[in-house]
Amino acid sequence: MANFSFDIVSDYDKAELNNVFDQTRREIDQRYDFKGTPASIEWLDADKTGITVTGNGDWQIDAIVDIFRKKLAVRGQSQKLLDTSAAITINNLKATQEITFKKGLDQTKAKQITGLVREQFPKVKTQIQGDAVRVTSSSKNDLQAVMQALRNADYDFPMNFTNYR
Repeated sequence: MANFSFDIVSDYDKAELNNVFDQTRREIDQRYDFKGTPASIEWLDADKTGITVTGNGDWQIDAIVDIFRKKLAVRGQSQKLLDTSAAITINNLKATQEITFKKGLDQTKAKQITGLVREQFPKVKTQIQGDAVRVTSSSKNDLQAVMQALRNADYDFPMNFTNYR
């Protein structure tokens, strides 16, 4: 009897985010309502763990973040990876907001996932392994049903499925 498995992780594709960043920057440069304003987007650090959005006011920051969200959707990336909880700071007629990217499953998130899987699929085994959750079953159909149930569940963090065997 063969066992099939996959891992649930909370991660993002840096190459896709790089494309989203470049597309957003190009659109900011081309938009007429952003001409002559400090509207810009920069990487938060060299590891590309977030972005810094600069604009005239909070309305312009919101517009730039909205552009970034639309580009994420077009590239098939989850918008839940944006942590917009940081406050907007205003200095010298410039508004700035630092937006970090959510990455990794902590214990509470992993327990939420395993609880949902155990409740809906008693034949499927789950195991927390660091910042990933391994899901194992003897049926591929059960694993696909688990994936669909997790996609339908509305968690506040992004989920990816890897190592499908």
